[in-house]
Parts: sequence; C-alpha cells; structure tokens
Amino acid sequence: MRANCWEGKKKVRVETVPDPRILNERDAIVKVTATAICGSDLHLYNGLIPSMEKGDVLGHEFMGEVVETGRGVKKLKIGDRVVVPFPIACGQCTMCHERLFSLCENSNPNAWMAEMLWGHSPSGLFGYSHVLGGYAGGQAEYVRVPFADVGPIKIPAGLPDEQVLFLSDIFPTGYMGAEMCEITPGKVIAVWGAGPVGQFAIASARLLGAERVIAIDRFDYRLKMARDRAGATHTIDYEKENVHDALRELTGGRGPDACIDAVGAEAHGHGLQYAYDRAKQALMLETERPIALREAIRACRNGGIVSVVGVYGGLIDKFPMGSLLNRGLTMRGGQCHVQRYLEPLLGRIERGEIDPSFVITHRMRLDQAPEAFEMFLTKRDNCEKVVLSP
Repeated sequence: MRANCWEGKKKVRVETVPDPRILNERDAIVKVTATAICGSDLHLYNGLIPSMEKGDVLGHEFMGEVVETGRGVKKLKIGDRVVVPFPIACGQCTMCHERLFSLCENSNPNAWMAEMLWGHSPSGLFGYSHVLGGYAGGQAEYVRVPFADVGPIKIPAGLPDEQVLFLSDIFPTGYMGAEMCEITPGKVIAVWGAGPVGQFAIASARLLGAERVIAIDRFDYRLKMARDRAGATHTIDYEKENVHDALRELTGGRGPDACIDAVGAEAHGHGLQYAYDRAKQALMLETERPIALREAIRACRNGGIVSVVGVYGGLIDKFPMGSLLNRGLTMRGGQCHVQRYLEPLLGRIERGEIDPSFVITHRMRLDQAPEAFEMFLTKRDNCEKVVLSP
C-alpha cells in the first residue's frame, strides 16, 4: 500500500510499505477514505518529538471502511464506516473504566520509554513516535486498528466524511478544552491559537454557553474564521496589541474566567522572551516555547481556570508558578479522551448544531502529502486544515 512516511526533520515521503495485517484477535483493518494533517504532526515534522524512526507512517486523524476483523471483534463488521479515535485504548484497565482513555495502561508496548520521560506512560497513539507505541498511522491506504471494539464509532449513512472526520481528534480535543473551563452562562473565555483545535475550542465554548469568547492569533484569515465560522465574539492580533492589556480592557480589568492554550510547544512570539526561548530550544536547553501558556496564566482572572490542549512533550523554562499559586488558579490539561466524546459530539453534528468541516481549506491527494505538510507549516495560501484522500 501507499503511505506517508517520516524520513527526517522537515522531510516526509509517500512510499510503498507492507499492507497491515491482523496481529491480535481484537484488531480490525480499516481502508482509509479520508485522513488529515494535524497541527501536532508538525512537531514530528520539525523534529521535536524523540524516538521517530525513518519510515514511520504518520497520521492520527482518519476514518474509513472496515475490511477485515479479528475473531474477537464483536461490535464491528466488514463494510462498517467508522471514525477512529487517535488514542488507542483497551477498554478494560482502570483508566479506561474511569473513561480516561488517553491514559490506557495496556496500549503502549513501549511504556518504559514514556516512563523515562514523564514518570508514567499514557496510552499508545496512532502515528506518533515509538515513545507512544510505534503504531503505524492513518496517512495511508489501510490501517491496523487495535482494540477495535473500543475505539471506532460507526457513522450513519448520509453524513459525508468531511463532516465527521474530525471526531478522530481535533473536534473532541477542542471540546474537552472548553469543557475543562467549567463554562456557565455569562462566562468569558479566551483562546490562544486560532488553528483547527483553537477553532473547535471557540465553537465548543459557545456550544457550552459562554457569553463571550476571545480568539488570539496573528493571522487575519484565522481570526476571520474564528469570528465568522467558530463564533468568537472578539479577536486580538497579538502582533498589533498587547494581549494582557487588551484582555483586561475587554473584561473590566478582571481577566477572562478561563483561558485555553490551543498552541502548545512551538508558540510564536516577539521580543526578548521569544528570542530567549528560541535560543534555549536551539541549544537543547529547553524543549518547548511556552509563550502562549505563560500569557494565559498571567492573563486569567484570580481563581480562574487555565485549560491546556496544545501539545507539550518535555521541559519548559520560566514557568510562572508564583502566579498560578498566589492567584489560586486551576490548571488542567491532557491528551483528549476521544472515546468519551464520540457519541455526544456525533449527536451534535446530526442535529445540525455544528458542521466541523468549516475548518477545511485544502483538499489534496495522499501522494501530495509532502507539499501539504510544507503548506500547512508555512501557512501558504491561508492554509488552515488539509484533508488528504488516499
């Protein structure tokens, strides 16, 4: 089959690789009909995630048709159309029973590697390094899906791929980011980053009843999408305004009730802070550029919530712990427990409350993946989200 493979820093290539096969009776094989490039894939592309190996198949946002099942699979049959969540979960461990699926205790065969980095291991992920299991990803013609009765959700006829594809990751991730903010009527939410996850965090905050949602970014086309499609009530261009001052002015001096970091490890910025982080990252003295996270903590109102769904993988410097502690902030984060959100969010799509396809700006073939990665990284042609067709 053909698959998009990691070949080194800023280098991917579509190659012919062996077809996946059933390895465990709980496996299924899915023929991919739509897949996408996620913002977190750019961390792999930029060489920031350890343990990638040449030839690793990328991609964790995908859906398709079941073409083969192991004898232990009971809920799926050949021909079912499914969306596959990016965390791989067994459904039987303590974490899965607590519906913390991205923390599954059984799905990462390389747990020892993750334990060296983080103390304990999260679940395995599709297409996201050997630290997280070394599983082949979904930017391919076919994918082996472990624990197939636990993850995939069947999609009813009549819903096109583009409306449901993002149930695999970015829609639930943005929704969880908003849910962690404990939104009640009248709340003001600020969202750093108007990329795809940020757009869904904005839209989800409005779905959950936020009175005002403020989007923070530097690209006009992203801020326009946040206003026109996601439902942001205000936008801030951080290259034109001081974010902290603008948020204080919009909130009567208090700050937002909750702040969502939808940016993560490779935040852009300006001035000495940005130069400091870039230099330390280049010298491998720091693995992240936590500019958005620092801003979110400092800007949040006293007693508020900082919700983190942007991806971080290692160590950050100059973390404002004093602000977090002395102002009584609550900080929450995590890889999304996608399986928890599949049915309720599919229901919202079916009822017409949201059409997640609004983030798509480019549609390309799988064999155009190298061009698509470069376009997404550089924001060429106002690229917000690329969907690939195998």
